[in-house]
Amino acid sequence: MAILKGLSLFSGVGIGEAYMNELDIDIKIANELDEKRARFYQEVYSDTHMICGDITDNSIRSMIVEEANCEGIDFIIATPPCQGMSEAGLRLEFDSRNQLIFYAVDVIKRVNPKFVFLENVPKQLSTKIRYKNEIMLIPEYLKKELGDTYRFNKETLVKAKDYGVPQLRERNIFLLVRNDLDYIWEFPKKKREITLEEAIGHLPSLDPRLRDGKEMTMEKFPCYEKKRLEGLKISKWHYPPTHSWKQVEWMLHTPTGKSAIYNEKYYPQKLDGTPVKAHHNHYRRLKWDMPCRTITQNNGVISSLACVHPGREFIASNGEKLYSDPRVLSIYEIMIVTSLPLDWNIPDWAGDSFIRNVIGEGIPSKLIKEIMISLLEQM
Repeated sequence: MAILKGLSLFSGVGIGEAYMNELDIDIKIANELDEKRARFYQEVYSDTHMICGDITDNSIRSMIVEEANCEGIDFIIATPPCQGMSEAGLRLEFDSRNQLIFYAVDVIKRVNPKFVFLENVPKQLSTKIRYKNEIMLIPEYLKKELGDTYRFNKETLVKAKDYGVPQLRERNIFLLVRNDLDYIWEFPKKKREITLEEAIGHLPSLDPRLRDGKEMTMEKFPCYEKKRLEGLKISKWHYPPTHSWKQVEWMLHTPTGKSAIYNEKYYPQKLDGTPVKAHHNHYRRLKWDMPCRTITQNNGVISSLACVHPGREFIASNGEKLYSDPRVLSIYEIMIVTSLPLDWNIPDWAGDSFIRNVIGEGIPSKLIKEIMISLLEQM
């Protein structure tokens, strides 16, 4: 028998639920707006009833509540979209996506579970929303609406790197315990950081597949095919990402931990040689001696925020100093730094960009696992 019966709101493809079954938490119901994400979720978690629909629709929300009450749901995990608050987004004041917390709260109040896990980006703490002709911060709103029924955790900011996840990712998480229960739910004791060297340093090197064509790929990387096959021996998801030669050439000359924008010769530039204007974390290689930087939805693009493989220095046949793996992390490496189970059953129909996008938007699985264990140990 499950210890807890759960409902997942704004579930995405279920990155956060990857270890729930292992913990004897039975996610009975999930809700996701996007049909493609809902299909992905349902194929990974076939025992969960996925309700695909808009939670702002009263009929959909009532369906969720009725089924939750019928199932005896005693745990809700809600991870509303963060793009309206994210440092990587536009952060428009009163972005409509920031208002989605209202609907999560409505479900919580109508289901009245024992425990609630509410997750979002740190910016949530200073994000304003409009409620009943008042402007207030999201934490103020949550405590106004739920404070009479639930106790909140004292510290809400947490970094994934402190809980066995080889990724920095900082989140804001509210842990709620119903007032009639004696449990104290706070973040567990921190663990040792795991570096990228420890996490992915043992994996076979991969040369990128050039968008410029197979012939050019083999010309620039004679060992491409051999490396590709070695990667596939590890996992079908450890295969070469595809990039343009100009970006690959910039990264070949970029040292571990550095951005190509600081290269003297091989720097990001337009066709006329004009330097590309970029943030210091764009075109940046990761570092071996620290956890991975936060994985974003755009993790398949070299020009995105710090998502290029650390690489290793080597001397080319012409005596030039270069750096291996001039590419973004493979999907397999992304799974590792997001702490997903390596046998997580990604549907075969899901394309590269979609997989990267949904993993990049999810909270690291092991972070949720460790936080849930801190509650379950009391039960």
